[in-house]
Amino acid sequence: MGKTIRKNLFALNLFLAFAVVVCITPQAFAGGKVYKMGLSLAITGPTSDAGNPYSKGVEDYFNYVNDTKLLGDDKIECMIRDDQYQTAVTKRNFEDFLDQGIVFYLNYSTGSTLGLKRDFEEVQIPVLPASFHAGNVEDSHYIFLPIASYSEQVVSLSEYVVNNHKGDKPKVAMFIHPSAFGRGPVGDVEKSIAAGLNMEIVEVVEHGKDLDNTAMLQRLMSKNVQYVICQTIQSPVATMIKDAARLGISANAFGESGKITFLGAHYTGGNDLIDLAGDASENFFWITSYTITSEPGPGTDFQLSLAKKYGRDDKAANSHNYANGIMVAQVATEVVRRAKEKGLDISKKTLHDELNAMNGDNAYQPPTTVGPVTYSSTDRAGVDSLQIYAVKEGVFRKVGEPITSQYMKKIK
Repeated sequence: MGKTIRKNLFALNLFLAFAVVVCITPQAFAGGKVYKMGLSLAITGPTSDAGNPYSKGVEDYFNYVNDTKLLGDDKIECMIRDDQYQTAVTKRNFEDFLDQGIVFYLNYSTGSTLGLKRDFEEVQIPVLPASFHAGNVEDSHYIFLPIASYSEQVVSLSEYVVNNHKGDKPKVAMFIHPSAFGRGPVGDVEKSIAAGLNMEIVEVVEHGKDLDNTAMLQRLMSKNVQYVICQTIQSPVATMIKDAARLGISANAFGESGKITFLGAHYTGGNDLIDLAGDASENFFWITSYTITSEPGPGTDFQLSLAKKYGRDDKAANSHNYANGIMVAQVATEVVRRAKEKGLDISKKTLHDELNAMNGDNAYQPPTTVGPVTYSSTDRAGVDSLQIYAVKEGVFRKVGEPITSQYMKKIK
């Protein structure tokens, strides 16, 4: 009897030990495998107006992937951490993610992307940042921009100004963030002008924390500036265009003589700008590669349904940065799906290889963007197409069809 009891106890302990291993081993989670990813970004602090909805988009899409079994029994676990826009914190988060075995990394700011560029090369991990700075991909094999760079966005806006301006050479000012994020496109606009773009940059203004832009706007008016192209975030743009409206110098239509038409790249616009600036945002021209919820279509339907599924409020649900977060999660999921379809092990290398193969017939078209996502060993910008929108009667509406920059091809 004693031997039988001991045998039964041994068998029970063996079974329990095996059960514990099954429960904690990622390879056996819910009958499938778990692929780890990480995201470090500013959920609070500077630029959190973009980072907060972005993080929700990433979180919700990966939850959607797991809940709807898009990868079968396999799942994606994405660890999301707040770095408050501090590169040192981002680096610590990234290193901890690596210790936990991530195979794909989602970064955020321009500063931290540039600061960690060598780390990405060393560990050979594919990276999609929220920053579209062209300098991110220089001398890099592992950083991929989700959409066309800030430079391409701003040069495209400059081309739009030149093509639609009536009269002599348009006089333009640039209103930029005092950082690599803001300064990056200025040189490419200057190169485009040298290559033949018929436009004059009268002044480049690096904004501070000024609550009143009256003096700056009056100075630009005295120099006959008709267009201000912005490369920064929404809050300083909102302050500036409210001041312009108060001074009565905002154009009521594109290129109105004696007034200023305001234009901006991705992080200057969206519904957040309308919320901040109110009526002063009317006729603000904005460029991005994302579909937006004020324009009906599959992208709008999917974005709003996803937000509803995961209980997001209207502000997050209609944010272009929520779409931005969804899109990077879609791309990360798609490369996992493609590698799985080929029977490959999911690793940093196989996912990097799948990104480089995402071109031609293998281009990827998520509903969140106005054009396909394409990458190769020589092309690190995902969506080349850009859509110009303008605020009409309080909402952003499409202006024409998606475009691509002609001068960026000349100066590359």
